[in-house]
Amino acid sequence: MSHGTEPQTTADPSPDPAQRRREQRGWYMYDWANSVFMTSVVTVLIGPYMSNLACVSAGAPDTGSCRDSSLALTPLGVDWITLHPNALYPALTTLAILLQILLLPVVGAMVDQSRHKKQWLLTLAVAASACTTGLYAATDGYHLASVLFVLANVLYGLSIVVYNAFLPEIATADERDRVSVTGWGIGYLGGALLLAAHLGLVLSSGALGIGTDDAARIAFVTVGLWWAGFTVVAIRPLRNRYGALALKRQGRPKVGASLRQFGHTLRDMRKYPNTILFLLAFIFFNDGVQAAIRYAAPFATQDLLLSQDVLMATILIIQFVAFFGAFLTGRVARVLGSKATVLATLVVWGGLVTVAYFMPAGNVPVFIAMGVGIGIVLGGTQSLARSLYSQLIPKGREAEYFSLFQISDRGSSFLGSLVITIGVSLTGGYRVAILSLIAFFVLGGVLLWRTRMREGIVAVGNEVPERL
Repeated sequence: MSHGTEPQTTADPSPDPAQRRREQRGWYMYDWANSVFMTSVVTVLIGPYMSNLACVSAGAPDTGSCRDSSLALTPLGVDWITLHPNALYPALTTLAILLQILLLPVVGAMVDQSRHKKQWLLTLAVAASACTTGLYAATDGYHLASVLFVLANVLYGLSIVVYNAFLPEIATADERDRVSVTGWGIGYLGGALLLAAHLGLVLSSGALGIGTDDAARIAFVTVGLWWAGFTVVAIRPLRNRYGALALKRQGRPKVGASLRQFGHTLRDMRKYPNTILFLLAFIFFNDGVQAAIRYAAPFATQDLLLSQDVLMATILIIQFVAFFGAFLTGRVARVLGSKATVLATLVVWGGLVTVAYFMPAGNVPVFIAMGVGIGIVLGGTQSLARSLYSQLIPKGREAEYFSLFQISDRGSSFLGSLVITIGVSLTGGYRVAILSLIAFFVLGGVLLWRTRMREGIVAVGNEVPERL
């Protein structure tokens, strides 16, 4: 059988199990391809690299002097808009999130009206990887690096919408959990393997006669090449499918028409209250998950007084454990059901942040043990949530609805960050702030518990899986 580049005028998965398995293996490969960007670039390397560039541009004699409160950047070229060099990275991240929130619904609607979903995925992924590779040349000031990082981040988010939209097309209702979990697990493994190589490069940079910034720049190139190369491998087995929206559209989808279509989709969602309720649940519990991950590093270094080496080693451990954890929770879901398993992981998350509150400073074994616990539930919570949501999407509107899912993922960073900021401002540390995240897990869990999955799946016209 051919790789199936010809479009199919149905969004249903192939009735041939062998064909589905081929497409699923290709789909897994894109998770393997793109996860290195979030793991190596966003989580570990780009923050210190951007801060170093900004500090030098602000006139600091060395990066160790960058805590001087008098240092300032004028990123927009006007004196009345200034930014401390250390605030550049979070400011760029915030800008990237806002741009994604604006662009995701437009791109989602355009993809649903297109007959060439594979080309969308390839174009967005290759453009993002090119921006990442381009960071190698961004050494003269922080402006070029800032533009490239924001573009790579935005394009990454857009590509994930297209990638997720393939899930209902390549897996039957009963296969959905397994496929989503496998993709997430393989992504963690790919990210962990390249991150291990990058950490080795950074830690041995002195012996190699290069600086840590040079090591980071080399790492950026390897991420871009890895991302682009494995994306080409990933899309080959996938098929272009399209539903009613693409059939009605003549020619290329237009931005204006896509915006009108997205507005229609938002109005149409009122027919599907369980889909809306699930999205609200996801916003809250994902907010807790993202905040716990994002602020583990400053909590470890400032409250627990742990070294950077311990932190980096723990991040690597989390990546490898998350690979096995995703499959473990997938097996549990086959027994308990996906919804019950996600609810169980939220209980574990609540327990982990409680342990963090009582953790004594300097206790490396307990911190690593907590990292292992995070790795076990991290992939399961996210991958099963994606699978559950895919069941609640009307056929032919996968990209639009997954753009809302991605907006919820990006936008949910705000509330958790706000709570952490208030907690740190009031107490001067992260302990109470981290503990406050329990409220997000409780509220998200209650909303998920109240979501009637079977009723919601029937309402959108999908097949109800044997176990929910």
